[in-house]
Amino acid sequence: MLVSVLNGLAIGFLLFILAVGLSIVFGMMDVLNLAHGALFLGGAYLGAAFSGSWGGFLAALGIAAVGGLLAGALLSLMTGPLRRRSHLDQALLTLGVAFVVAELLIIAFGDDPLSAAAPPALDGSVTVFGAVYPAYRLVLIGVGAVLAIAVYLVVERTRVGALVRATVADRDMVATIGIDNRLVTTAVFAVGSLLATTAGVLGGPIYGARPGLDATVLILALVVVVIGGLGSVRGALVGALIIGQADTLGRVLLPGLASFLLFAALALVLVLRPQGLFGGPAAVGAR
Repeated sequence: MLVSVLNGLAIGFLLFILAVGLSIVFGMMDVLNLAHGALFLGGAYLGAAFSGSWGGFLAALGIAAVGGLLAGALLSLMTGPLRRRSHLDQALLTLGVAFVVAELLIIAFGDDPLSAAAPPALDGSVTVFGAVYPAYRLVLIGVGAVLAIAVYLVVERTRVGALVRATVADRDMVATIGIDNRLVTTAVFAVGSLLATTAGVLGGPIYGARPGLDATVLILALVVVVIGGLGSVRGALVGALIIGQADTLGRVLLPGLASFLLFAALALVLVLRPQGLFGGPAAVGAR
């Protein structure tokens, strides 16, 4: 049972790294980015291609970070003209981008599933309270916890976070003090995409890289965002941990109903709190 709980934490923190970017972009910038899963898949393929050494792993992280920033900036420019239109228009555009990216990845890496090895020294196991557990997943839990704290502090405790919240609350007022709203939006979009591609590299040793993974993780990320509440860092973390435990424990205790448990949790939250656990009419930050 301890191993299953730890697996739930590892998956949960990985989902947080993926979903918090989607939550912030959608909740704060009001842009629905369905290409988020394709960015994760791109990072996963990079992790698989460069796996086997610390140098390769760090190179994959670096390339994924730069690629995520550039992809986010490009997506921000592409969705800019649609921000005053319906979310359906944004969804259609970003879904089209996701299909194109997925096909390009198949052309580049093939359509066979690829595995990604954990870096040396993290590819073994350690003993945790008498249970043998993969060292990489344990480190992933720590990395996810550190990132959760860092994102919360940036959004809630820094001038950058205050600027983002001010842009959401009153774009015109921010513009009057000489700050270009488009730069703020592009920066938020770029950072959100960076988190998605980075999550792909970090998740490579767990999920591998394969066609269709982008749709799977996108659905999980959307479930996390809905449960936690749009634009809420705390909500993204709590939602991710709930889904991580529900998925992992469900596969162990009720393997035939594991998928049902995920959406049962979603349905329960929507019935009791339609805006999400930490959402609201204008969810911003960790609230």
